[in-house]
Amino acid sequence: MKIGISGASGQLGQKVSSLLVKHAEEHRFVGISRSPQNVVAPLEGRFGDYNSPDSLKKAYEGLDRLLIIPSADLAPGVRGSQLRAAINAAKQAGVSHVFLMSAVGTYEEIAPSLGEAYWVGEQELIKTVSRWTILRMNYYAESMADEIKMSLDSGVLAGLGDERVAFVSRDDVAGAAAGALLGEGHAGAIYNLTGPAAVTGPDRAAIVSAIVEKPINYIYITVEQLRAGLASAGLPEMILDAMTDIKTGFIKGKFDIVTGDVERLSHQQPKVLGAVLAAKLV
Repeated sequence: MKIGISGASGQLGQKVSSLLVKHAEEHRFVGISRSPQNVVAPLEGRFGDYNSPDSLKKAYEGLDRLLIIPSADLAPGVRGSQLRAAINAAKQAGVSHVFLMSAVGTYEEIAPSLGEAYWVGEQELIKTVSRWTILRMNYYAESMADEIKMSLDSGVLAGLGDERVAFVSRDDVAGAAAGALLGEGHAGAIYNLTGPAAVTGPDRAAIVSAIVEKPINYIYITVEQLRAGLASAGLPEMILDAMTDIKTGFIKGKFDIVTGDVERLSHQQPKVLGAVLAAKLV
């Protein structure tokens, strides 16, 4: 069987690839990227650009299974268009089974919401290809760790509310994706890849306090205060909009989803948030 990873040069793509190559004696693997020279053997590197549908069709030819990982482009409407193009290219290339990396809490949204891309991608996948699997991931624990790092000196973590989130590690998402790609019986399934428990903002502060061995408080702020703080750090408007969207999703409960799907697909228990934070903060 020949399995492709579209977006193979990204952090998640690299982790999925590193797990798949352990099965190189049984299957062949292809890494599709705008930088195919960075795809490491034994994967075959192929050029594919989400903004160039013709390149995707050529890159996907001969694949039995394909994982499509969305790009990091945050411009409104772009990722949705890219996913639509990638899914149609996969159909034209004759890929038998397409796997899409999406996000938990996906529902109908329009641009500039970040969720628009996942909604568009999921709907296009379901109506376009006959065999599909959707992997909806929760918010990365590593991304939260990076955010916490910036606040440690102040001794305060801030949020728009309690922010119940079942943070999942990138390693666990990769493990689940690799398990699905190599397994059977996943056609038509929608999996939610989450950590083992939903953690609130105050919970996060308590976990961090124990790790760094000093008091860390959690405070509630407004959207205006959030944007002002991000702007003072010199972040561009597009990042401000993205972070506001994500944090608003936190308090709406979009990420307050806990399942056993990571363990079901990877056969390993997902990491708790504290383990990821300890590795990143100490």
